[in-house]
Amino acid sequence: IPRPGLNLMTPARRLGLVGCVSEKRPSAAPAEDLYTSTLFRGRRDFVERTCDDWLILSAKHGIVARSTVLEPYDVALTGKSRAEKRVWATNVLSDLDRRLGSLADLTFEIHAGADYFAFDLADGLTLRGSTVMIPTEGLRVGEQLRFYAEQRSQRR
Repeated sequence: IPRPGLNLMTPARRLGLVGCVSEKRPSAAPAEDLYTSTLFRGRRDFVERTCDDWLILSAKHGIVARSTVLEPYDVALTGKSRAEKRVWATNVLSDLDRRLGSLADLTFEIHAGADYFAFDLADGLTLRGSTVMIPTEGLRVGEQLRFYAEQRSQRR
């Protein structure tokens, strides 16, 4: 059971970063409920069991707290240039620096497509002293769905 809120006094903090998806509710909702796909639900379920807290990686908004109410949007990193993805990652890293202070000694568990972590986000976290884990790295969407379904069934 995850602890509510990120406890910044805990030495080994584990923070989940969950990538947004295109399937969304038709009206505004807290970010944790806006995204409705099976893939997002699998990612969310996983980090709620393995991390102290989690945030959303939004192609439009960058880092988003779970409770932030968002309107539905249609923006994706897929199809963006390498330069645009790097700018997005730089903005996400700056926002994490502002929100969390030092990122050293944090473990980031990233559950997102490669467009969200492969263009300097994972490297930037590592350079800041963080540990980065990407449990589904290299898996296609169908394989990720299977991974999350297996994880869910193992916990029952």
